[in-house]
Amino acid sequence: MPTRILVPSGVLGLGFDSQALERGLELRPDIICIDGGSTDSGPFYLGTGSSKYAHEIYKSEWRELMIARERGGIPLVLSSCGTCGTNSMVDWMYELTKEIAKDLKQNIKVALLYSDQSIEYVTEAFNARKLSELNPAPKLSIEQLPQFSNIVALAGAEQITEALNTGADIILAGRTTDTAIIAALPLKNGDLAGGAWHGAKIAECGAFCSTVPNSGVILVDFDKTGFTVEPMALEARCTPDSVSAHMLYENVDPFILYEPGGYLDVTNAKYTVLSNRKVRVEGAKWIPSADYTVKLEGAYVSGYQTITMVIVRDSRYVKNIQIWIAKLTKFLIKKIEINTNVSLNDYSLDFHLIGINSALGDLETKVILPVEVGVQLIVTASSQKIATELSKLINPYILHFPLTDTEPLPTFAFPYSPAQIDRGALYEFGLNHVMSIKEPMECFQLKLHELSYD
Repeated sequence: MPTRILVPSGVLGLGFDSQALERGLELRPDIICIDGGSTDSGPFYLGTGSSKYAHEIYKSEWRELMIARERGGIPLVLSSCGTCGTNSMVDWMYELTKEIAKDLKQNIKVALLYSDQSIEYVTEAFNARKLSELNPAPKLSIEQLPQFSNIVALAGAEQITEALNTGADIILAGRTTDTAIIAALPLKNGDLAGGAWHGAKIAECGAFCSTVPNSGVILVDFDKTGFTVEPMALEARCTPDSVSAHMLYENVDPFILYEPGGYLDVTNAKYTVLSNRKVRVEGAKWIPSADYTVKLEGAYVSGYQTITMVIVRDSRYVKNIQIWIAKLTKFLIKKIEINTNVSLNDYSLDFHLIGINSALGDLETKVILPVEVGVQLIVTASSQKIATELSKLINPYILHFPLTDTEPLPTFAFPYSPAQIDRGALYEFGLNHVMSIKEPMECFQLKLHELSYD
């Protein structure tokens, strides 16, 4: 018998087709797996240990999945809880699960898999030369480690398998690789390792591997020679192109995917059409590694920011906006030097031209002048007080600074009042490393809870 996995969506909070979920349940899956997080939205969520998704959206979708799990009598697994997968977010999801279980009067066993790494533990690993840089990796020193607000290790299939072995109805996992929760059960059941990891990669984002990506729900059957994938929305189809293309998603090499304990090679994978909706995939290989490593993610505060924006519509200023920015920047640096005690090393001024080069900056090659341009200034400083005060100092000049010294002062438009918005702490990723461990559960913790609401 194949191992049948139902994936409702690429991430909890993104939404899914409820009718498609119902069709998936009717096909009697063995487990429901959904991801809960990512680093796509930057380091803030890891740095603060918080979720990017609204509590009510999480609650609504999680409630629907908990009802589906009970109807199917199968496990429900959520990985990378609350976007970042910190222990605090696992606990947050557990509290939400308890609230829903009480409301639904469900009696369930919940397994919590924690991924947080202490500064002391990572420091020991650093000193023991158990950390290896990935490319590219930021410079890392022993002095820097205490600055990290949160460090997590990405769990793999082995840690998820340990949680499955508890017999839990619901597994709430800290940070994991996107594929781990999907690959774990097929591997546990003895299905082909190459197919398990390849199918997990294809299914990680739900219906992204289909012709209707926002439908969410897909079903994957794993067996001894490969896997078969099918979307559950009636209007969606899986094709060899839509399935194979997902190996390009968030992956440096479209043929190789590294995971804890080894890597996947899909160089010889074959994609076969089984119907106008289903695709069969075989030929992927799993190559175990000699050492077991887990990837580390860590974030720290690198500064504090305040943003200001003006809208420039005067065609002469729009045409010469780069010259205006260069002249204004030079003037502001001198003004700050004369009027404050703030060192040039304690702040930076970054201009983004909304409508011209805000995405690519100096790498932009297209020159198409808009009717108007938004000039956004980001002041980054060593403290919020400095960032705010500098923004206030800059306020009259970004509003009235002339292109030449002999012309009247221009007036641009602030789109909001007050003109400055304090962003607070700026977080940066400070780790792109893997850590060698002796056995998979060495740096992870597993806790079990019984919930009874009869």
